[in-house]
Parts: sequence; C-alpha cells; structure tokens
Amino acid sequence: MSPFDPRSVILAKHAQHVVLIHFPIALCMVGVAFDFVALRTRNATLAAVAYYNLVVAAVATLPVLLTGILAWRFALEGAALKGILLYHLLSGVTVSALIWIVARWHHRAQRKGAALPPYRWAVQISALLLMGLTAHLGGFLSGVNA
Repeated sequence: MSPFDPRSVILAKHAQHVVLIHFPIALCMVGVAFDFVALRTRNATLAAVAYYNLVVAAVATLPVLLTGILAWRFALEGAALKGILLYHLLSGVTVSALIWIVARWHHRAQRKGAALPPYRWAVQISALLLMGLTAHLGGFLSGVNA
C-alpha cells in the first residue's frame, strides 16, 4: 500500500487510537491551565475557555476508548488483559471518567452560575498525573518505550 492511500490510514490496525489520543490529552492539559489562569486573574472569558476545552476533551475520550478497544481486539488479537495492557486499559478508563467529572463540574458552573468545587484541583491534577502514566504504559504497548 502507498502511504498516500486512504485505506492505509483507515485500515491500519492501531493507527486511529495512536493518533486520536493526542486530542483529549492536549485539550485536558490546556483546559486545566486555563482554569488555573482564570482562577488567578478572575477572568470569566478564560474560565469559559477552560470549560470548552474540558468539555471537548471529555467528548474526545469516547472515540479514543472505542479505538483503544478495537486496537486491542485487532492489533493485539484480543490478547489476555494482563500486565501492562490491563493497567493501560484501567488507567485510561479512569482518566476518561475523571475528565468527564471535571467537565461536568465546569458545565454546571458555566450554565447555572454555580461555584466550582475547590477540590477540583485534586481531581484535575490526579487526572493529569494518571494521564501521564497511561501514556507511558501505552508507549510500551506500541513499542516506543521498548
């Protein structure tokens, strides 16, 4: 197949997950950064930017989870979930859930004028740290960190 053939991208056994994962990671990191700056400057516009970044990050986790499961089924031929693969899956699902929780808090604050909970920082920082661990484990699975 030619590298310019659309089938080489669409039918690749793992490429979609590897490519798509960068969107929720970047959006979440930028959303947390904007949230921090919005808190420090008390700028409502920056708070809105944080909100939109986190909501889009949450939505972007859905195709990432789907393509991750498909990559496991097809690229890894449904190998038993153990070791790094199991930890990668569990931490990925947990990070996705944390992003959805934070996005929900921001959604409620943006729509109803409610205050964001102060403990959101613990959840956001935990999500970012766990995201880094998940990416590290994914690197081992893809052979990048071998």
